[in-house]
Amino acid sequence: MLSMAGKVAIVSGAGQVGPVDGKVWGNGKATATLLARQGASVFLLDINKAAVEATRAGIEAEGGTAATHICDMTNAADVQEMVQACLDRFKKIDILVNNVGGSAPGDPVSMTEEVWDRQIDSNLKTAFLGCKYVIPAMLESGGGAIVNLASVAGMRNDFASGRSHVGYSASKAGVIQLSRSVAGTYAKKGIRVNTVVPGLMHTALVEYRLAATVGGNDLDKLMQARHNAVPMGHMGDAWDIAHAVLFLASDEARYITATEIIVDGGLTSFMP
Repeated sequence: MLSMAGKVAIVSGAGQVGPVDGKVWGNGKATATLLARQGASVFLLDINKAAVEATRAGIEAEGGTAATHICDMTNAADVQEMVQACLDRFKKIDILVNNVGGSAPGDPVSMTEEVWDRQIDSNLKTAFLGCKYVIPAMLESGGGAIVNLASVAGMRNDFASGRSHVGYSASKAGVIQLSRSVAGTYAKKGIRVNTVVPGLMHTALVEYRLAATVGGNDLDKLMQARHNAVPMGHMGDAWDIAHAVLFLASDEARYITATEIIVDGGLTSFMP
């Protein structure tokens, strides 16, 4: 079940924020590791060399196959070169996981144009460029599976928190519709495209970035508030995202395209 044997998977954002040996993992690191555990050869992308090399070392220590590549997914030339490097190394591409992004607070008045552009580039353009340059390789080999990562922020507005993140919300909503549109375009050509939509997750990003930027450097308080906001009473973690990606990328999901798996502990169902 859910075997990735013989598959080649590209995972962007395969490093993570914070210490490379941290106990709390990011979505990309967990996803890449799980795909490798299931038998995939994994091509790991990040802009942080130390972080992505740590992911590779962990995979290889478990007997998996992985290679790393430093790539700015917002840069078309970088992405095009990366795809060729993957083909040179593994000869084909079966799976693409677009997992690059980030959030910045701000409403339309307070957010600068530069911050807006950066949000669109990091969250939406990266997925577009990944699709743009990987799809031709998938078509040559008869098909493949693309999984894009969005956010519940692209589906509902969290006014209760008192924070506005218009750029993040707009770009993550765009990821969902990008997936649907690309899926429709290539449905008869053997390429499936779906989206995983995380809710409030306990990842390295929370501990090493959000605690400072939105948590007032009080990690315990931030964690408790996030747990309390989830109907299940607790956040998920990177492995919850990884298992959703694994399913959508697997042959068992061969009849599933142009849709989303929401991984949020029921959060969006209880939001207005």
